[in-house]
Amino acid sequence: MMQHRLNKALTVLWLALLGWLAYSLLRWGLWHAVWSPNLAACTALQGQGACWGVIAEKGRVMLLGRYPLAQQWRAIAVVVLWTGWVFAALLGWLHGRWLWCSGAALPAALLWFMHGGAGLPVVSSTLWGGLPLTLLISGVGFAGAFPLAVGLALGRRSRLRPIRWACTVYIEVLRALPLVSVLFLAAFVLPKYMSGSWLEPDLFARVTFTIALFSAAYLAEVVRGGLQAVPRHQAESARALGLTAWQVQHWVVLPQALHVAMPGVVNSFVTLFKECSLVSIVALFELTGALGLALSGDLHWRAFYLEGYVFIALIYWVYCFGLSKAVEYRQAVFGAFASVGR
Repeated sequence: MMQHRLNKALTVLWLALLGWLAYSLLRWGLWHAVWSPNLAACTALQGQGACWGVIAEKGRVMLLGRYPLAQQWRAIAVVVLWTGWVFAALLGWLHGRWLWCSGAALPAALLWFMHGGAGLPVVSSTLWGGLPLTLLISGVGFAGAFPLAVGLALGRRSRLRPIRWACTVYIEVLRALPLVSVLFLAAFVLPKYMSGSWLEPDLFARVTFTIALFSAAYLAEVVRGGLQAVPRHQAESARALGLTAWQVQHWVVLPQALHVAMPGVVNSFVTLFKECSLVSIVALFELTGALGLALSGDLHWRAFYLEGYVFIALIYWVYCFGLSKAVEYRQAVFGAFASVGR
């Protein structure tokens, strides 16, 4: 009886605490907030309310970085095209050859467009920033990591001992390294060994290439888990029907393995998408770096970093939550069709 009363008291206490926190956040973020870019009104708040006017004043730099103002429509187009393709692929609107061909061609096309293809003015990658840079690093890095991860997962299950050992060493070594150290290697060490190559002068290319190699080690284990979930007798039955080893993997094993591993694959991408904030330490101004770029040099608006971080966190949440829900929808639809087929 005493334990029951104690549990009820603790529940009431927690509800009261959550209510107080919710009230405080609403009072700070909505009721006492300033929504216009009025510096005097924001300063008069003295921390009692949010100054969302800093988003209206500095939002362009936060979202697009130092990309030239006259060409920012290109950066916006990249965001729209990348976002549209990802959600179309996850929702099942793209499949088969359309999915794989567009997935291979889109990153290259977006990079070409951002840099200055089709006669457009050339914009150096040093001027890219904000949300487009975050999407490009995560998208291009993941596009490079995925086929490598599939190869590593298959290699780690190979019967040939040298291939299995090589893939195992690659995965275990890369997984043991922190991403920060890998980024420093890409930014400051690789140029000493790649003098004269296409990677040497371009920091964006070096960082993206390194992130792809790094992410492949984590993604390979997710794919390997999907491969292990496919019953062995299916591969044996396919071999008995006359399919070669590669045909068995291509037509029987990999489609089922990737479907099973899809939530883990998307989780790996979400992790990569958020970890791209670390590239700001090597002078690439993605979303987090663009926030510092927008506010650090302005003495008047510098005090409103908190509102900027809340705005960026909301962008990350929208993308990550949307990706997770798109995968849930795809899994549910696929499961419904599978049950109908049975």
